[in-house]
Amino acid sequence: MSSAVRAILLIAAAYAAIMVLVFVFQHRLVYFPLQGRYGTTPQARGLAFERVTVQAGDGVLLAAWWIPAPGAGPARGTVLLFHGNAGNMAHRIDYAVMFGGMGYNTLLMDYRGYGESAGAPSEAGTYRDAAASWSWLTDMRGIPSSDIVLFGESMGGGVATWLAVRERPRALILASTFTSVPELGAEIYPWLPVRWISRIQYNNLANVQSVRVPLLIAHSPADEIIPYAHGRRLYDMANAPKSFLDLAGGHNSGFVFARAEWAGAVRKFLDERSVR
Repeated sequence: MSSAVRAILLIAAAYAAIMVLVFVFQHRLVYFPLQGRYGTTPQARGLAFERVTVQAGDGVLLAAWWIPAPGAGPARGTVLLFHGNAGNMAHRIDYAVMFGGMGYNTLLMDYRGYGESAGAPSEAGTYRDAAASWSWLTDMRGIPSSDIVLFGESMGGGVATWLAVRERPRALILASTFTSVPELGAEIYPWLPVRWISRIQYNNLANVQSVRVPLLIAHSPADEIIPYAHGRRLYDMANAPKSFLDLAGGHNSGFVFARAEWAGAVRKFLDERSVR
């Protein structure tokens, strides 16, 4: 066997080994949970809250915070928030501050394997967690579906769109999310057949075409992790009524609560859908 052939075989074997590793351990490329006790709570931001345990359909117990809207009057609605793939819900308290200022309750929930929630994360598991959180709001709290706004941040957009296809919320907001994991992965690893070997989908592009509720998509042209084109394509393929909000800054700095004008745009979007 010539040295050239031997080199080709070694390269092919290494490439095949990489594909096998990515196929088997791809969940480690998607989920980056921070587990354990929370370093802070909504109380640190002046928000009253209730610690809640939500049980998923397969018995996994999930940690959640029910954060009622400040004030004595009735809330204008309730936001069910699905966070991104890293950290835990303690890193998303600023969203509750923003929505509370608009008169909305917020339910922050940690997926299985995140924060103080039991289990290990998976795509199917996050869907079960979403369904359980929805049921907790509608069955345990008695909140009408028409009063619930779904908010999905980054990976959480895949969870939110999945739920929006199956339920009928008042509205859906997607912040800095992707068309699908295989499409994003193919851009990050163009030298791998990601679309063939991806077992994790979070297919927002397919979901938004079936969503029939008002939709707001927010994305930054400077997002270095999920390209702006993903947000624009989701918007183009989504059904009306729909709106698009341009953010600024990187993926981990262009949060909708970071600037008053962005929060104002979210408030306007929600005010136009308010049933009160």
